Amino acid sequence: MWFKNVFLKTLRDYRIPILGWGIGMGFTIVSPMASVATLISTPEARAALASLAAQFAWNADPVAADTIGGYATFKIGVFVFLVCVWPLLAASRMLRGEEERGSIDVLLSAPRTRLSILVQKVAAMWVALLLIGLISGVIAYVGGIAFKANFTFVDGVLWGLDLSLICMFIGGVALLISQFTHERGTAAGATGALLMVFIVMDMFHRVIPNTEWISRLSPMYYYNLSKPLIPSYGTSAGGLLVLFALSLVLSGAAVWLFLRRDVGDVTHLPWGLRLSRASAPSRALPVNDWSLRSVYTRSLGMIAVPTAWWTIGFAAFAAWMIVAVHQIVDKLNALFTSPSSSLAVTILQNIGGGKASGLNALILGAMFELMPVLLMAFAVTQVNKWASDEEDGRLEIILSTPHSRAVVLLGRFGALATATVIVGGVTLLSAGISASVGGVALDSTYLVEATLGMIPLGLLIAAIGYLAPGWLRSAADISFVGSDLKWPEATLRLSPFYYYGTPLLHGLNGGDIIVVVAAAAIALALGTLRFARKDIAV
Repeated sequence: MWFKNVFLKTLRDYRIPILGWGIGMGFTIVSPMASVATLISTPEARAALASLAAQFAWNADPVAADTIGGYATFKIGVFVFLVCVWPLLAASRMLRGEEERGSIDVLLSAPRTRLSILVQKVAAMWVALLLIGLISGVIAYVGGIAFKANFTFVDGVLWGLDLSLICMFIGGVALLISQFTHERGTAAGATGALLMVFIVMDMFHRVIPNTEWISRLSPMYYYNLSKPLIPSYGTSAGGLLVLFALSLVLSGAAVWLFLRRDVGDVTHLPWGLRLSRASAPSRALPVNDWSLRSVYTRSLGMIAVPTAWWTIGFAAFAAWMIVAVHQIVDKLNALFTSPSSSLAVTILQNIGGGKASGLNALILGAMFELMPVLLMAFAVTQVNKWASDEEDGRLEIILSTPHSRAVVLLGRFGALATATVIVGGVTLLSAGISASVGGVALDSTYLVEATLGMIPLGLLIAAIGYLAPGWLRSAADISFVGSDLKWPEATLRLSPFYYYGTPLLHGLNGGDIIVVVAAAAIALALGTLRFARKDIAV
């Protein structure tokens, strides 16, 4: 059944991402619903929550934050856009990836037109995104019933539809950019950069007055026009239509360009401009390059550029958080000296996931939750390259040299571990300097533990990726559900975030970090053993 046509075959390939991202995003929206129920039990608590949420407007519009659906929408904020990572990767390799491997030639040799093939591939991705949204929406509705929210089943489905449409837009951007690049990695990187720009542009009107015109240039603005989980706010039909129309235009433009270029070539821009250039022979064969001294150095050279960009992003984000904390604390001083200050502290402790007396640490703890997730996302992107090399046959070349399979895998992992340490170290340096310059009082020991403590989490995900590269490449889902759902502790122990805790507030537990490192070592050992005994690309 699944191999009757291109559409069904492509949809079958997306079965793991559909379940992984759908369930993951569903639980992500349900998790804050569990905690807010205890924060809005009195009118004073509702008022304190609304006042506090207004100070975090950069994260999301604080609309009806004193309701279950409103608080859930507000708390996940920009984190919800991590779901755009999968369509970004899927669309960038939909054509360009197959052109790199040469598999598109086999497909085009069948009695099918280019238009038919590409339309079926795009349709399969759109259906997969709609299914992800549907699964997420249904889980959100079930969670709403469990925690007595006032939104309906239709509202939950509309939230999922809004999520699907923004993913369709990002997928359309990646597919269009891939028509101008020789490699799928370049297309994915450019789209990822645009995604970050879109997110920042959407924040403008919530932070800087009279800048809504800038935010209107971002697709995230139209996503945020709809808040289906807040019945008093509702869904913007105009916002949904804008996202759908933009997705249709971008995907249509990509199809039109593909029909008019040679397979393996790029669409040439006017005046000789290009987004990427084919490697020159001397660069394609770096005979005397320093990186050829070992598998480790070659692997390090391959990930040097993306590591540099990720490091700059992490350092800038950490510095921005410190500066933002300095400004937010000044605004919150009045709130925390009011009679309802104890309620405000309780709410902020819930957002930050821990308890502390210092206002600086509380707020930064709330903002710092995203950092380990981003580092784990970095590990996923690099492990994906291992899966791609195996699938494209690149590993066969290096395995033909006198290197054992274990040496090859451990060399790649060692390079990724080095890159992860560099990212963590530079992030620590940036945060420390920013805190010193900005006059933000933080426990330096806790800051060191919070930033460097992320590294074992990234290495754990990397080790799992080398153990099951095909599964992780398809799922590519980084999500976590905290203790908000009040699951048994035995269940929570399955999450690496349980062992990370809240180090910025309480420091790291050495025993917990040992557990994470041990789990990573076991996964790496099993991955090495599996790779040494299995057939390539199986």
